This record gives sequence, structure tokens and C-alpha cells, in this order.
Amino acid sequence: MIVQFDTYYIDRIQEKDAWKICDFIVANEDRLRRFFPKTLEQGLTPSLAERFCKKKVKQFEHKEEFLFTVKAKESNALVGLIYIKDLDWTKKLGEFAYCIGYPFEGKGITSKAVNYLSEYAFNNLGFEVLQIIAYKANIGSVKIAKHNGFKWIKTLEKEFTPIGEKPLDMELYILYNEK
Repeated sequence: MIVQFDTYYIDRIQEKDAWKICDFIVANEDRLRRFFPKTLEQGLTPSLAERFCKKKVKQFEHKEEFLFTVKAKESNALVGLIYIKDLDWTKKLGEFAYCIGYPFEGKGITSKAVNYLSEYAFNNLGFEVLQIIAYKANIGSVKIAKHNGFKWIKTLEKEFTPIGEKPLDMELYILYNEK
């Protein structure tokens, strides 16, 4: 376990999370489709989710990508996923990507989790720069960035293309390790 807060805890992905990942993905399929299409396609069935978890555990161990789960303490239900991805070890840079289940949206859970994982990334992983790339209409994601001290840097034109859509301009937010 990485950290506990309120009635939740953050942990690194584990192989035993496969069923919870599958349940989470199926329950949140509509909200994952646009910005997490790869996660969606890799976890829609129990066997896919099992392969997904094995792959993500290996990536975590090899420091290629870090996937964290946010779970409810009492039930151990998976309430959200947070990635630190697109790592650049030369620049000591990583990018956050996060999603929260429908019933947990708007409760500050993701914001608190990003805060704790920012500290973890700086103190335990050795990152110097963290970024969030958010779609400006995704008000919740923009609020998470701002609430955690990430500063808006610039608009990235045609940065992300959702499946079946035109490319979207995305907003780049940066947080530097001040320690």
C-alpha cells in the first residue's frame, strides 16, 4: 500500500486486481471510451483484464509505466485508476492520467490521490517534473491539475485523437519538484 486517506487507499497494480479491473472497466465503459480506449479494450473481459494486470505489473517493476489503484478501505472496491506514464528518465518526467468511477466523481478522491502520488513520484521515484495533459472541457481534470499546484503551460494543438473523432487540442499543466 502506498498511502491511506479518508476511506480510501492507493496501491500499485497487482495481478490479483484483474477481476476488479474488469468490473471497473465494464461499469465505466462509456466514460473510458473517449480518453482511455486502450485501457478499455484491454480490460473488458476477465481474461483480458488478467493479461492487462500482468503486463502492468511487469511495466511497474521495470519502471516503464506506473499504474496505481484507488480502492475503498472497507470493501476493497476499485474506485479509480491513476497512471504515471510517458516516462522520460533523462528529464525525470512523468505524466499523470486518471479516471474515477461514476459513483465517486466530484468527491475530491482523485485530487487527493494525485496529491499523494505527486509526493510519491518526487520522493520515491525520483521525478523532477510531472505533467497533466487535459482536455479543456473536462472541467474535473482541469480542477485536479490546478488544485494540486500544476501550472498551465500551453495548449497542445491536435494532441489527442479520440477514436472516431477529429484531433483535440489539449492543455498542458506542469508541476516541478520544489524540494
